[in-house]
Amino acid sequence: MSRIHILSNRLPFSIEKENDEIVLKPSVGGLATGMKSIYKKYSGKWIGWSGQETDNCSQEEQTIAESMLNAENCIPVCLTNEEINLYYEGFSNKTIWPLFHYFTQFVEYNNQTWEAYKKVNQKFADTALKYLNPGDAIWIHDYQLLLVPEMIKSKMSDVTIGFFLHIPFPSFEVFRIIPWRLELLHGMLGADLIGFHTYDYERHFFSCIRRLIGYDISLNNIHTKDRVIVVDAFPMGIDYEKFKQSSLKLEMAKEEDKSDFQLELDKFAKFLPDRKLILSIDRLDYTKGIPHRLRAFNTFLEKYPEFRQKVTLVMLAVPSRGQVDHYQLLKKEVDELVGSINGQYGDINFTPIWYFYRSMPFYNLVELYRECDIALITPVRDGMNLVAKEYIASRVKGDGVIILSEMAGVAKEMGEAIIINPNNEEEIADAIFSAITMPLKEQQLRMKQMQDRLQRYDVFKWANEFVKTLDKVVHIQQDFNVKRINVNIYKSISDSYLNSAKRAIFLDYDGTLTSFKNNPDDAFPDENLLSIINRLVSDTKNNVTIISGRDRLTLGKWFDSCRVNLIAEHGVWIKRIDEEWIMPFVVNDKWMPNIKSILENFVDRTPGTFIEVKNFSLVWHYRKAEPEQGDKRAYELKDELTNLVGNLNLEIMEGNKVIEVKNGGVNKGSASLQFLGSDKYDFIMALGDDWTDEYMFRDLPDEAVTIHVGSKRTNAKYKLDTVEMVRSFLSSLSLGNINT
Repeated sequence: MSRIHILSNRLPFSIEKENDEIVLKPSVGGLATGMKSIYKKYSGKWIGWSGQETDNCSQEEQTIAESMLNAENCIPVCLTNEEINLYYEGFSNKTIWPLFHYFTQFVEYNNQTWEAYKKVNQKFADTALKYLNPGDAIWIHDYQLLLVPEMIKSKMSDVTIGFFLHIPFPSFEVFRIIPWRLELLHGMLGADLIGFHTYDYERHFFSCIRRLIGYDISLNNIHTKDRVIVVDAFPMGIDYEKFKQSSLKLEMAKEEDKSDFQLELDKFAKFLPDRKLILSIDRLDYTKGIPHRLRAFNTFLEKYPEFRQKVTLVMLAVPSRGQVDHYQLLKKEVDELVGSINGQYGDINFTPIWYFYRSMPFYNLVELYRECDIALITPVRDGMNLVAKEYIASRVKGDGVIILSEMAGVAKEMGEAIIINPNNEEEIADAIFSAITMPLKEQQLRMKQMQDRLQRYDVFKWANEFVKTLDKVVHIQQDFNVKRINVNIYKSISDSYLNSAKRAIFLDYDGTLTSFKNNPDDAFPDENLLSIINRLVSDTKNNVTIISGRDRLTLGKWFDSCRVNLIAEHGVWIKRIDEEWIMPFVVNDKWMPNIKSILENFVDRTPGTFIEVKNFSLVWHYRKAEPEQGDKRAYELKDELTNLVGNLNLEIMEGNKVIEVKNGGVNKGSASLQFLGSDKYDFIMALGDDWTDEYMFRDLPDEAVTIHVGSKRTNAKYKLDTVEMVRSFLSSLSLGNINT
């Protein structure tokens, strides 16, 4: 990759006005920290909104701001006040945010905000396209820009695109609710690498892709019609050293260098040395579980009265979206809960909750992290939660306890924390008791393990790991493209074809000549396909064979009007032109009743599946089953059958959403060689799409032209992406044209 660009909703700088002058204010968030190292290292641009609304500032101010941003290699996307209200405050934060955090009762379905979201996403994409060159990479961030990857990929396919979602990705049952679900998924699938904080979010995404779009997924690869998309989990880190060193600096600070806030904390600790401080820091957002936390603290004070007057909850709630009704109601509820608890348990010498409704500078946050004995972090749903990591990094004395919601992505990395269900107030109360009474040695042991882990995987490691994976994806795409038939490869194949005197052509049917159907009987050949095949067989040099897993009666009926050879049931039956069906291999069907009873059990347990009975094989179809259940049952079935087929000389063949049990030693490879016999062909070609065709690709002579249809790994020499491309290729070959 020559350059890597960053695209996010906000730039790492804000435009502000001080004393009638335009100034740049750098952002201090984790994303800004991690991404600055990437786009500068790889000579890229950072593209995003500067925070400046174009209809609220003069053209001169915009020009000055743009010039200042350009000096930092930042490119502003110009947005109006209306666009911010509809795209950001509207669709992003009133539709996607609550839905992805499972607050479906707060989701607004508004076509006007959706149209604005599309329009602004296109504006971001168009701005990026002005600065992208072939071979560049661009890393797109978060839920405000879900449509941008496809908008860029559709215009510049030779740009490598990474996308990272910083919030949870919901389960299929939740995601399916949104009317624009397909548009959002296809937007994300424009990326070549898609990253999430945890495997759970990755798994939910895969489930939606399988169920709503139907793409095949193997390991962490999505196989679309024309490329492979890699999906993986990258838990975001923090600038660990920044927090650690700031904390160490505070520890060494002289009295005159301390902030007023630190002096107040010191005074409190001096006069009440045994008092325990519990820290709670969040944006005031309904996803953070603040009311649950306050009620749990109230339960703690009720259940453990011996700790009254000895424990204080320090709660920092950062204002957020105060103009939105849900947030106004949330603040009212929080204010009332704080007042109620302080009124019930407080007195002139003791305030149970110190409540700060404001943001705090970085150094004050570190002071809180250092002084508070326990961190209480209990969101009801959170993509990651970096506060937990910041608290760990700031505990330079090695003590402290963290109580953590299992619903936060960070919980996957912090098994040493006290993990709780944020909706279980009794459990949280008990966790507070456990934290307060935890021996120092145990605190230090747990803290050391978390600190070592988080220090190794900081925000810079996170960013570099994503970029390294993005580079691997480039090589995966390149390997795929090497085999893809382009004009030059087609000319080479065409020249060999035209210069040959005797040709053998093997064509798989389902997935190669025609697309898969939910009902296999609906996949009969259409007029266009029959026309292509008849053109091929009209050339007397061609010996064309349809080689399929389908039964002989179906193939015989469908291709009765074509002068083609037929190989049915993967080679059990062969029918040459103007001859009868024969069985070139010795097979039997005595095993079928026993195996069929096993398959019937899986049909009964898996809605949407059925059995296809052939002369000498049985096929379990699961294309119409629920994707995850079908895949799970297929794995179970293979496992159960594996213990039986060896003794019966049977073979399990896994095709596209089918598992077939057949006589061993009979496959498309042996059948195609049997068909060729001792005849001398100077041009041999085979096309197929699934694992049953890999036998053919492997066993045919080295000089054979073998072509895999689709994006999966293959033994074939070449690839075509789709059935439509196969038809175009065969049509062009029969006509001698180079237009595939």
